[in-house]
Amino acid sequence: MDFLPDDLQKYVTDHTSAESDLLKKINRETHVQVMRPRMLSGHVQGRFLSFISQLLQPECILEIGTYTGYSAICLAEGLRPSGKLITLDINEELETRVRKYFQEAGLAGKIDYRIGDARKIISTLNVRFDLVFIDADKENYALYYDLVFDKVKPGGILLADNVLWSGKITDKNPDKDTHALQAFNLKIHNDTRVENMLLPLRDGIMMVRKKGE
Repeated sequence: MDFLPDDLQKYVTDHTSAESDLLKKINRETHVQVMRPRMLSGHVQGRFLSFISQLLQPECILEIGTYTGYSAICLAEGLRPSGKLITLDINEELETRVRKYFQEAGLAGKIDYRIGDARKIISTLNVRFDLVFIDADKENYALYYDLVFDKVKPGGILLADNVLWSGKITDKNPDKDTHALQAFNLKIHNDTRVENMLLPLRDGIMMVRKKGE
């Protein structure tokens, strides 16, 4: 996922604000105890998510794909005092671990953590979002975008992770996930309702601003 040479990647990390002790713990425990730890946002991307959230100071955030809770905690750092974050994940096996991390972060009252199929849950949410982060199954990225778009406030931000897909995004004979991401990136780029920028941060983040006030 990291396209920079190791020395440059270390330089970037060394010159980025530090993780909290809890985030370091989640990072470490995820790599040691949980399958597919590369799914974790990690230090630099986590600080980026926090940075965007603190700039927006959102009242409500939606995250699609919780994993071990690292990114949710980062995103929650920018919430207004009255704000909340809704995070959705299909994997109930990680629920106890994730709820413990949210409790340790002092965010149990601010994070609404739901286990289930995001495709079904999103339509039940009667909320307007300032910020959305999509980091779930790649073949449904376009669907998640469509389901949530009308729930995003004008001027709101949508972020989608892994849009460079370890460099496979330019493959001429793509596999299913790569093809889905290629279609998603093109869909966003051609959507006249938004402004977009594909950031080459870690595995690629598509950053989208919904036009309007």
